[in-house]
Amino acid sequence: MDPRARPRVLAVEPVLPTHRHDQDEIAAELAPLLTEPGPRRELLHRLHANAGVRTRHLALPLSRYAHLTTRPDAFEAANAVFAQVGLDLAEQAVKGALASAGLAPADVDVLLFTTVTGVAAPSLDALLVERVGLRRDVVRWPGFGLGCVAGAAGISRLQDHLTGHPGQVGLLVSVELCSLTLQPGDTSAANLVASGLFGDGATALVVAGPERAGTRPGWAVLEHASRLLPDSTDALGFQAGSRGLRIVLSAGLPDVLHRHVGADVRAFLAARGVDHWVVHPGGPKVLDAVADALDLPAAALATCRRVLAEEGNLSSSAVLHVLARTTAAPGERALVLGVGPGVSTETVLLERV
Repeated sequence: MDPRARPRVLAVEPVLPTHRHDQDEIAAELAPLLTEPGPRRELLHRLHANAGVRTRHLALPLSRYAHLTTRPDAFEAANAVFAQVGLDLAEQAVKGALASAGLAPADVDVLLFTTVTGVAAPSLDALLVERVGLRRDVVRWPGFGLGCVAGAAGISRLQDHLTGHPGQVGLLVSVELCSLTLQPGDTSAANLVASGLFGDGATALVVAGPERAGTRPGWAVLEHASRLLPDSTDALGFQAGSRGLRIVLSAGLPDVLHRHVGADVRAFLAARGVDHWVVHPGGPKVLDAVADALDLPAAALATCRRVLAEEGNLSSSAVLHVLARTTAAPGERALVLGVGPGVSTETVLLERV
């Protein structure tokens, strides 16, 4: 099928909070909150130094996290911050994405919202309707639990909808404020790794059905595939506790990806070429595992590593931030690979038109 007859990504708008900190500064502030002096604190500093991250943007000033996370109502307080800051970031991203696509809020027919770092009912997408000026009859799909894979999966779900509704416009909004899930006093390796890896950010992505896209340039969404990897349900995710969401992050995650991603992606591509690799920047070991499984040269994931270094892992927004930095000539293809709890992967093939 002609790529111009496929749903098309018209704009990707990544946004970040204004509180930007160097990795060393974050480590120095969080170390007393997470560990006592001794071997575990030394481990924290090593993990932060080896996370492949130089800077991160946080929802709050760094100095506020000690008070926020140690108060008796820490989960409730952090969730209130999520609702306030998350809505502001979502508004900024949506307005920017629609302006870049040359569309108005009233043009949006379907709104898909995803997060895994805060809980709200009504969900933030409902609040966006009034804040941004979306139509009251916009179809909403709020989602929670897909985690880091949701950015790529959101593109797939919008392709499914817009293939059947070629005259409509879809909007994907991702808000992830990972810093608000920090667990003080938890010296587990998973929590120490997470404290040095995850950042905060949001993204809005506009997808139009082929009739509505017209001659606008963008990424045609050619195909997608979803996959749950075997024997990996305990490798990645969150556990809900009295103090909020506690990270589950197995040291075996890169091995899981290395065993399965190569064969899965090759079968999906069926010998078709790829010019750009948009892989979830989940950490240096995740990117190394994917690169090794697919025999990719070092330069293939340079943009992914740059996003990781400058922003950290933004969960579902991370792969969308990589896509926003990916430039291509007409006819070039990009492979979007999301990785999330399950362990699940979402593979999306795009072509620039």
